[in-house]
Amino acid sequence: MRRITFFLVAAFAILLNACRKDADLFDGPSLNDIYGEFSFVEPLLITNTEVDFAGGQSTAFTAEFSKNVNWKISIKGLSSGAEKIISGTSNVLSVDNTTWTGSTTILPMFRAEMCAVELTFSTEPDTVRDTLEILAPKSNAGLLLADFESGFNAGWEPFVQAGADMSFSVTNSVTAGQGQYYYDMGGAVDWDWLIGLIDIPATAYGSSTFALNSNPDNVFFNVMLYNPVGITNSIVLFQFREDDNGDGAFSEGTEDMFSVEVKMTETGWQLISRNYAELATIVNGVPVDPLGNGLHEPDKLFQISILMLANPSSGYSQALMDYMIFTEGAALEP
Repeated sequence: MRRITFFLVAAFAILLNACRKDADLFDGPSLNDIYGEFSFVEPLLITNTEVDFAGGQSTAFTAEFSKNVNWKISIKGLSSGAEKIISGTSNVLSVDNTTWTGSTTILPMFRAEMCAVELTFSTEPDTVRDTLEILAPKSNAGLLLADFESGFNAGWEPFVQAGADMSFSVTNSVTAGQGQYYYDMGGAVDWDWLIGLIDIPATAYGSSTFALNSNPDNVFFNVMLYNPVGITNSIVLFQFREDDNGDGAFSEGTEDMFSVEVKMTETGWQLISRNYAELATIVNGVPVDPLGNGLHEPDKLFQISILMLANPSSGYSQALMDYMIFTEGAALEP
């Protein structure tokens, strides 16, 4: 009888201990996070208030709170209007969750400029403000085709229709997507979809073909486009012509031409990024079978053409273009 009692007591103790362990492993939010008063244990500090992103520097934000909260750090360029947003849920800000290397969340891209920093919380009224200075914006690896900071490339071949209010030029009337200047394409042509175009031969960069990786999965085409307020009819078509047979020329109808068609609908700057391996052959806006060997061969890219298009019955059309670059391994992080 004593032996049975002993085993019952031992079993009860094991069960009680298991229940305590389960309670200790409770996964829900702590009572402090729900009902505790919010305060700063450590104030907001910026690790680098004068940062040279082009030189490989970074900055981060540190702080400690009395409980876990949803927080957001907004960094806004006072000249460019660019904005970087870093957010998370924790009671600590550190280099592990707030490091910034100069990238942009909301275009345009940052410049060398002063920035306003703001820390806010979704459930707390507190707002903390500070400033930092970008000594040099981050640089991007890749084959840069144009940023328009030095004007229009003399090796490019433009064609502009004799329409009304034509505006094909490098300018800075609005804030550029990157830097200070961009290319303005616009006009009204009532007899043709084509408003104007630019042919960009590889020879403008000192070679018969563009210096790109042969693996199309590793090549990304990136460009920034801007749709002005009130413009709803713009179409920008990018064409990529390959010299499949290596004879130093492009043969229409027998060699591959891949395309990216962008119908401008969003107001403001937007980043267009496409993996070269996924480019389609497009004729009159419709995908068709490739006309050459059907292989995506970026190292054989012979010429890029940019066509500004609009329905001829739709009136004036306009699109701005900036920072055209090929990147390798991933799309551009502006």
